[in-house]
Amino acid sequence: MDSMETGLVDGRGRRVSYLRLSVTDRCNLACRYCVRENPQFIPHQEILRFEEMQRLVFLAQQLGISKVRLTGGEPLVRKGCIDFVQRLLAVRPALDVRLTTNGSMLAPRLASLALAGFRRVNVSLDTLNAKKFRAITGRDLLGAVLESIHEALRLGVRVKINAVGLRGVNDDELESFLRVAAEHSLDVRFIELMPIGPCTTWTKEHLWPAADILERAKKLAELRPLDRRGPSSGPADVYEIAGGKGRFGVIAPLTDHFCGLCNRLRVTADGRLRTCLFSERTFDLKRALRHPKLGDRSVQRIMQGALKTKPMGSELMAARGPGGYCDSRMSAIGG
Repeated sequence: MDSMETGLVDGRGRRVSYLRLSVTDRCNLACRYCVRENPQFIPHQEILRFEEMQRLVFLAQQLGISKVRLTGGEPLVRKGCIDFVQRLLAVRPALDVRLTTNGSMLAPRLASLALAGFRRVNVSLDTLNAKKFRAITGRDLLGAVLESIHEALRLGVRVKINAVGLRGVNDDELESFLRVAAEHSLDVRFIELMPIGPCTTWTKEHLWPAADILERAKKLAELRPLDRRGPSSGPADVYEIAGGKGRFGVIAPLTDHFCGLCNRLRVTADGRLRTCLFSERTFDLKRALRHPKLGDRSVQRIMQGALKTKPMGSELMAARGPGGYCDSRMSAIGG
């Protein structure tokens, strides 16, 4: 199948090459800006089996998907996740397979992943302070996260640390995060807090705009801008740190949106395709994957058809007005 003829191009001409696949909506942390009290998880029988996920990845690759990021929830809480990653690396060697994790369960699994060819991981980490970590996540696991980061670096796995910028919460730690990036060969990226999910613990008062983060960072370190983002690059504005080993970046999904360059799709753990993080509309891939009379082409047609109406997230948020939010848990969407 020729991916150029049947490729994933949306109604605005954006070519999609990146799939974020959530393997579970469950997590061993309870970050206060992500999870409401007593969350309702997807029943186990409704979650895609790993065999179905592997088939979906293969069909997406046929259509031109070249990068797959496995997310959660926390992907490592699902039994068999490591085997799934290893299998993808083995049977789809041309595919760029990555993982986003909170890092608390990663360290003892890294050696086997690295041996299988795993090379890139994103670690969500909002604070370097143990007391603050517990307050944000509800768990005392900062040590385990830091151990995972150091083990990844030791094994040659490229690390990106993603920190949600929270005004009044971690805005006093910017210098510490810059120091981590200067001392280690990794990326530290601050992401604006997004209005995802009806969680009231964090409000718009906690929004720390990327421009403000960058302005302060430039006073703390000499930053040298790298090439601006393009259609094939990620959403971060990235800077080298003079005299440092790593890099620093900011991601501004709200104040300087990058919707015009969006190249991604999301599939939830129960097989719902989302074409935009801020859209509530989903498309049922699971039914097609499990239907005995619907073949591979049916799954691909759903993906291609969904893209015809892929929206601009910035327009959706503007239409919701002040205080509006996407009514889905971030842990259920896959981030």
